[in-house]
Amino acid sequence: MAGETMYKGIAVSPGVVVGVAYCLDGSLGQSESQYLAEDASVPEELVRFDEALRTAAGELDGIIAKVAQQLGDGEADIFRSHLQMLRDPSLLSKVHDGIRNSRLTASSALQSVLKEYASIFARAGQELFQERMADLRDVFARITAHLGVTGLGGPSPDTLGDGEPIVLVTHEILPSQAISLGEMPISGIVTEVGGGTSHAAILSRSRGIPAVSGAAGIIAEARTGDTIVVDGRDGIVVVRPDPETMAAYRKMQRDFFELKDRLVINRDQPACLSDGTLVELLANVNTVADAATASLVGATGVGLYRTEYLFLTHPDVPDEEEQYDNYRRVIEAAPDRTATIRTLDLGGDKTVAYLGRQHEANPFMGWRSIRLSFEHPKFFEVQIRAILRAARHGKVSILFPMITTLEELRHVNRLVDEARRNLKRAGVPFNEDVKTGVMIEVPAAAMCIDAILQETDFISIGSNDLIQYLVAADRDNPKVAHLCDPLSPAVLRMLRSVFDACRRTGTPVTLCGEMAGQPRSVLVLLGLGLRRFSMSPAFVPTIKALLRSVSTPQAERFSHQVLQLKTREEIRRYLTERLHEISRDLELFDFT
Repeated sequence: MAGETMYKGIAVSPGVVVGVAYCLDGSLGQSESQYLAEDASVPEELVRFDEALRTAAGELDGIIAKVAQQLGDGEADIFRSHLQMLRDPSLLSKVHDGIRNSRLTASSALQSVLKEYASIFARAGQELFQERMADLRDVFARITAHLGVTGLGGPSPDTLGDGEPIVLVTHEILPSQAISLGEMPISGIVTEVGGGTSHAAILSRSRGIPAVSGAAGIIAEARTGDTIVVDGRDGIVVVRPDPETMAAYRKMQRDFFELKDRLVINRDQPACLSDGTLVELLANVNTVADAATASLVGATGVGLYRTEYLFLTHPDVPDEEEQYDNYRRVIEAAPDRTATIRTLDLGGDKTVAYLGRQHEANPFMGWRSIRLSFEHPKFFEVQIRAILRAARHGKVSILFPMITTLEELRHVNRLVDEARRNLKRAGVPFNEDVKTGVMIEVPAAAMCIDAILQETDFISIGSNDLIQYLVAADRDNPKVAHLCDPLSPAVLRMLRSVFDACRRTGTPVTLCGEMAGQPRSVLVLLGLGLRRFSMSPAFVPTIKALLRSVSTPQAERFSHQVLQLKTREEIRRYLTERLHEISRDLELFDFT
């Protein structure tokens, strides 16, 4: 076996971990096939597979009826095609042969067949490959779920490593996998593709674990059980480190986790600058568990609940009662029962079959987010109704993503008013005092901010999308991801103009993109006047400690100087020096 091999990728979640690799071949499941034990029965494994198949088919029958009722008969066609795949004699025969002739486990036989189909579809052209493979993955994942294995198609990693931390190594993490991975004992993540705002990055930061994306070629090199180092601040991954490298990184790992433990102690302290200026630190969450974590780390509320993860992980279409129950539980778990709930932000790299999979040359600039909601107004109303009803259990605001024009804002406001009237006519209790806000993530909306502020209660800046649209670069493409820099002059000037407009009108403004949890970015945002930050829960203690190390006049001097600089390299160097002066410890948590 080869010795030490080092990869340079994109740093997406700070920290260092030395652990054991658990390799998965992306969406195709575990990279190494699993075979039946010598004493295992092939006929019993065939029965187990066939029972999983019958359960999945029954589930699809129910989904077809539910989708047809909620969205229309045409939207259920995708699941009818899934049912046909499930009953395809050729496909089933191939899985049976894998179990019977090669003694593969049922899940490995499924993955083997999926890889075979992937090879066939790849020769048919890129568009067909994407569409057909997405459907097949859905079907196979549904069967696999009933075989009692993980959402990635392999056994649980908790048997590896004799207590060593487990590092997931995979091609990419799909949105639908992020929640199930959140329940697995993973201490680090490495992916071959993706950038600072990929689903792997979001998952890593929400759990406070080191992660690196864009480590091209690592799947071919690493093997499950290999010792692996992940340095999530410098974007370094080392497979099979030599003794000297291992010793150095183990010391860095101890220092990082000792500092994390010290910072958590500040959870009950107020978030304020050294001169007493109060700042609100909120949490971005995907699940009820995330909302509970936000309370433990000292956040004062949930600044962004991403509702799409409920839809991505639901076996079919969550109805109004299921949505109501989910939102209620998030609100009740949130700090001070305070939550801003964002309506569906699907599309781009987050899709559900029942809303259609349309191949688009540039899906992030296509049929997604609020545009998709407008296409399905009745479906959208169900979500609004569920949020309004759940809002009786706390202090709740509704946030609308990807608003581009004033016309869109007026349209969405009309839809909310209609949902309120329908609830009132039906005599259904709901909170009539829910504030509504706009997510500023399209430059066109930022340029017309004065008009938008006249017709909304608050705004939240989604810096992840705002930056990639502003610089015309895909944030998850390693070749251009460097352009998506929150510390670039264009980004900071646009943010200043939005903050100034909000200050003139007295409109509350929050920044909920990933730069809200990055110490260097926070230094300049404070100086520009921002006082509400929403971030991954794991970053709250770090930012709270940073606040206590800087004063308002200092931050204002920093931002004034930054706005005189002409390049992102100059800005980055200047803020790195200021952060070093303020706190060398907190440099460990900066990864921009």
